[in-house]
Amino acid sequence: MINNIVVLGVQWGDEGKGKIVDLLSKKSNYVVRYQGGNNAGHTLIVNKKKIILHLIPSCILYKKVKAVLGNGVVVSLNDLIKEIIFLKEKNISIKNRLILSNSLSLIFKYHIELDKARENSKIQSIGTTCKGIGPAYEDKIARRAIRICDLYNKTFFKKILKENVNYYNFQLSNFNSKKKISYKKIFHETILQFEKIKHMVQDVSQLINSKIKKKSKVIFEGAQGSLLDIDHGTYPYVSSSNSSIGGVVTGTGIGIKNINYIIGVAKVYCTRVGNGPFLTEVHDNIDRHFSIIGKEFGSTTGRKRRTGWLDLVLLKRMISINSVSGLCLTKLDILDDLSEIKVCVKYLNKFSNKEVSIYPVNQMDWEKIIPVYKIFKGWKSSTKGLLFFDQLPKRAKKYINFIQKFINISIDLISTGPERCEVIFINKHLKNFVEK
Repeated sequence: MINNIVVLGVQWGDEGKGKIVDLLSKKSNYVVRYQGGNNAGHTLIVNKKKIILHLIPSCILYKKVKAVLGNGVVVSLNDLIKEIIFLKEKNISIKNRLILSNSLSLIFKYHIELDKARENSKIQSIGTTCKGIGPAYEDKIARRAIRICDLYNKTFFKKILKENVNYYNFQLSNFNSKKKISYKKIFHETILQFEKIKHMVQDVSQLINSKIKKKSKVIFEGAQGSLLDIDHGTYPYVSSSNSSIGGVVTGTGIGIKNINYIIGVAKVYCTRVGNGPFLTEVHDNIDRHFSIIGKEFGSTTGRKRRTGWLDLVLLKRMISINSVSGLCLTKLDILDDLSEIKVCVKYLNKFSNKEVSIYPVNQMDWEKIIPVYKIFKGWKSSTKGLLFFDQLPKRAKKYINFIQKFINISIDLISTGPERCEVIFINKHLKNFVEK
C-alpha cells in the first residue's frame, strides 16, 4: 500500500510535475514542497483553464488538501502574498490550508539585486531567473540567512538584517556599481508582510512525521529537476538546492523510512532553460515542433526553452541516484505528428570514437562527447487523451517499451495531454492512491 509519494523531476525541470502532483492530490491529506523558490513554475490545466503556481504546492485546487512549504524552500514573502491574492481572485481559498515551516529561509531585495547584477555580468551569468534564489541559498550555507522564526523578535531581526544589508551593499556598490539598499525600508515592509502570514507558521517536521504515523496520505513535491541538483546536476549550470531525493529529507525533516514510493517524472523528449550542456539539443524544424506544439516557454520567465531528443543515458543515471520506484512519461502526444523519433542510447568521445562509460562531471568534459541515437518510426496518429495502454498505436508502445527496458524500471504512468484526466495509469497502486 502506498501512503507517501515523492514526485520528482529526473531531467532539467519542466517535466510536468505540477500536473502529476495535482492528479495524485485528489485523495491526499498534505502536499509538501521541499526545496526551491519562486523561480519554479508549475502549470495546471483543469477544464481548459490554466493556473500557474510558483511557491504554493499544486494541491491547492482541492479544498480538503493542505499545502506545506518545508524548511528547504526559500521564500519571498512579497511574492508569496501576491500568489495568495492571485488564488483568492480565482476563488481558491487557502484559509487554514497553507502551512509554512518555522525554519524556512527568506529572500530579500538585496538577494534579487545581486542575482540580477551577476546575470548582467558575462563572467558570472548562468541563466538564472533573477529571483534571488542563489544568493538566498548562499546565505543559508554561510549561516547568515534570516529565517521566518527570526521575525518574531523585532530587535533581533533588525540587528541581523542591518548586518546583511551592509554586507550586500558593499558588494553591490563596489563590484556591481549598484545603488545601496535601505535596511529600514526592508524591515518595515517585512514586518507588515509577516503579520499577514505568521498564523501559518508551524514546526513542519513534527507535523508531517506525526501525520505519517497516523497513516495520512502525504505527497512531497519538488521544484526543478534532478539534473539541476547542486551536487548531481550539470554543474555549474544548476540550481542552488538539492532537487534530487536527498532534498526531500533535508528540506522537510521527515525520516527516509517514511517514503513509500518515488515517482520520477520525465518528458518523452528533453528541454532545459538557461545555459549548460545539452547533448541532444536540436535547432531545426524539430525544435520548432517541440516549442510550438509542446508549448515550451517558461511559466516563470516566458523564455523559450531549449529542446532536444530524450537522453536515456542521463535518465538512467538520475533514476539510479534517486532510487526511483517507477517512471511517469509526460507529453507523449507531442510526438504524434513526427515521422521519426530519436533517443540517445550512449555517448562517444568525439576524438577517439570510443564509448564514454563515465558520466561527465567537469563542464569541459561535456565538450568532448557526442550522442549516439536509436531511431524509431513515428506512429503518425493521435494519442491525446487516451486512457489505456492498449489504445496506443503499435509504434508508440514499441517506443515506450524500449525506454522501459533500457532504464530497467517500470513505466507506471503516462500523460497523454495537459488536462488532469488525460493519463494512462499502469500501476494499480498509484490508481488506488488517487481513487481510494
